[in-house]
Amino acid sequence: MANAELNLSDHFLIAMPSMLDPVFGGTVIYICEHSESGALGVIINKPTDMTMEVLLERIDLKLEISPSQIGDAKPVMFGGPVQVERGFVLHVPHGTYSSTMKVSEDVALTTSKDVLEAVASGRGPERILVTLGCAGWSGGQLEEEIKRNGWLTVRADPAIIFDLPVEERFSAAMHLLGIDPLMLTGDAGHA
Repeated sequence: MANAELNLSDHFLIAMPSMLDPVFGGTVIYICEHSESGALGVIINKPTDMTMEVLLERIDLKLEISPSQIGDAKPVMFGGPVQVERGFVLHVPHGTYSSTMKVSEDVALTTSKDVLEAVASGRGPERILVTLGCAGWSGGQLEEEIKRNGWLTVRADPAIIFDLPVEERFSAAMHLLGIDPLMLTGDAGHA
C-alpha cells in the first residue's frame, strides 16, 4: 500500500552504491510525477551517444538557429527503460505545448514534438534536457525500493538538471544531502 503522504514529485532519486542494477546503478532520476498509483521520472545523468542536433535531424526538424544555440553537442539522455522510443523533455516552464505537465515552478515535462519544434526555431525554452525513455514504478513499488535502501531522496535543484555537466550531476545531487559520494559504502548496517 502506498503512503498517501509521500510525494516525491520534484525530487531526485539517487541510486545507492549497493544498487548494482545495470540500468539504474549510479543514476540520478528526476521524479516528475508521484501518486498512490505509481511514479514517473527520467534519468538525468546517463548520456546516449546521440546529440541534440542528431535527434532533431532524425525527427525531421530543420534548425532555424545556430546549432550552438541549442547546445548541439549536448547529449540526449537515456531516461529509463520504459518507452525508449519516445522523447521526454524537461524544461523551464515556457510556452504552451500539447502535452506538458508542470512539475514545479522551475521544471515542466513535455512529451509532444511541438516543444522540440519550438527549440529548433529558436522560440523554445532555453534550458532543456531531452531523454529517450523514462523510468516508471507501479503503486507502492518506489516506496518499497526506498525502504530497502535502494534510493536516497532529496528535493531537486533545477541547476543540476540544466546547468551542470552530466558527469557532475551525481555528486552534486549527493551534496544536496550533505554527503560526499566517496564516503558511501554499498553495505547497509545497524549500530
